Amino acid sequence: MVSIKWCLSQKDGLRIIEPNENVSKSYICMAEESISVLKNIGESRIWSATTAYYVFYYSLYALMLRIGVKCGIHSCSIGFMKKHLSELYSKIDIEMFEKSFSARIDLQYYSNRPVDDGVINETKKYCVDFFVKTKDILSKIGEEEINEIRRGLNEN
Repeated sequence: MVSIKWCLSQKDGLRIIEPNENVSKSYICMAEESISVLKNIGESRIWSATTAYYVFYYSLYALMLRIGVKCGIHSCSIGFMKKHLSELYSKIDIEMFEKSFSARIDLQYYSNRPVDDGVINETKKYCVDFFVKTKDILSKIGEEEINEIRRGLNEN
């Protein structure tokens, strides 16, 4: 995984911005739509893995925008979650997100890499739990906690 320091130095890497609840809500809507699509994908391994991943990603990005952190590099967003949101997400949340990220990359870009059906099914189910957890975090996170996370990122 990439380092936070590297992510902060990249053009589309981690940036502190003004927190934006409206855009955060739009990403929650995108995650909800992805969950709806996921239910109707059927047996497509590529689209199941990709859509499940985007449920994770849009959920996380909604929280990041609520906090006021922007990033155009997915591995940096995951790194940010691991380092700065570990009080909010469990190790299993992070592990499942990373499994989903790897499955999507392997299926979309490396057709010769095997991806276990169990991983696809596991992440397809777990992404909904991650979404629900993120919505709960969004409903409870306060300004003090947001400012603490932002300060932590500034200290990198």
